[in-house]
Amino acid sequence: MNSSPIPATAISSPPLLRFLPGLALSAALAFVSIEASKNAWLLAHGFSALTIAIVLGMLVGNTVFPRIAARCGSGVTFSKQNLLRLGIVLYGLRLTFQDIAQVGVGGVLIDACMLASTFTIAYVLGVKVFKLERNAVMLIGAGSSICGAAAVMATEPVLRARSEQVTVAVSTVVVFGSVAIFLYPLLHGLSWWHGRADFGIYIGSTVHEVAQVVAAARSIDEHTANTAVIAKMVRVMMLAPFLLILSAYVQRRTSATSSASSATKTSRTAGIPWFAFAFIGVVALHSLFPLPVVANDALLDLDTILLAMAMAALGLTTHLSSVRRAGIRPLLLGGLLFVWLIVGGAAINAAVSSLF
Repeated sequence: MNSSPIPATAISSPPLLRFLPGLALSAALAFVSIEASKNAWLLAHGFSALTIAIVLGMLVGNTVFPRIAARCGSGVTFSKQNLLRLGIVLYGLRLTFQDIAQVGVGGVLIDACMLASTFTIAYVLGVKVFKLERNAVMLIGAGSSICGAAAVMATEPVLRARSEQVTVAVSTVVVFGSVAIFLYPLLHGLSWWHGRADFGIYIGSTVHEVAQVVAAARSIDEHTANTAVIAKMVRVMMLAPFLLILSAYVQRRTSATSSASSATKTSRTAGIPWFAFAFIGVVALHSLFPLPVVANDALLDLDTILLAMAMAALGLTTHLSSVRRAGIRPLLLGGLLFVWLIVGGAAINAAVSSLF
């Protein structure tokens, strides 16, 4: 009998210990991002903790992380996948069905029209004109049409997109959403807005990120800011049905191009965005049985931490060389969608407001 000792490398680490280094790294970057987002200048310019987290993650991911990837990889992957889903579910605590009543039927219809039109334009231009990869196009479309980085991150598990595709999509949100913060207050001064749709609904239905909506609307007045945030929250609420429809599309496309093997069936089952159902459930519970303010605020803080950890993990696994290879076309697509959000959004807001 061979009595030689088992090498240390052959002994598998307990699951918790295996995840800890990567979780700790993601948490550290998330903490720095959340604290940085409290900076007055960053706050005023709509840079959320999620945006800062992915930037920090990319900085570390392309410098230090390759040397510690073997030790931290499991925890970083766990943050990017599992913590992301939990964060999206808890995001439902920011919404209630009562929000819909405050913007009315017209506001809901405007949001729905903007989502459908923006995503459709993104798909047609991205796939047919710019010849981009379908997953990259749908991520950019989701970020532009719903709620920025959070929508991109929520769409990623459904599409099983690569890290660099997600990063490119988030980059378009950051670039054009930042431009929107300065542009929309200037648009408010144009005379053709007077007597038309509430400008707050226009901002909430067309600006990418929640933080960017707040930054743009607050520079106008308090009424505009309140209306913009409510309109934006209704738009965010549409994330769940969007994911379910997208999942059905992906499954149908998969079944059309693959044989009906057991492996294919497993893949289809894994592609169902169960967290979208949980998201709807949380919104319903929050609407019917609101938590005490202290408890709700604590869970929202936890949600920010989880999403920031997921974004940091995404940045850690993104290689700048892959982003560079994507070229200028994704940015051009994001730019054209931005033009549509401004011009098409103004037209849709005016048309719908004239009906209600």
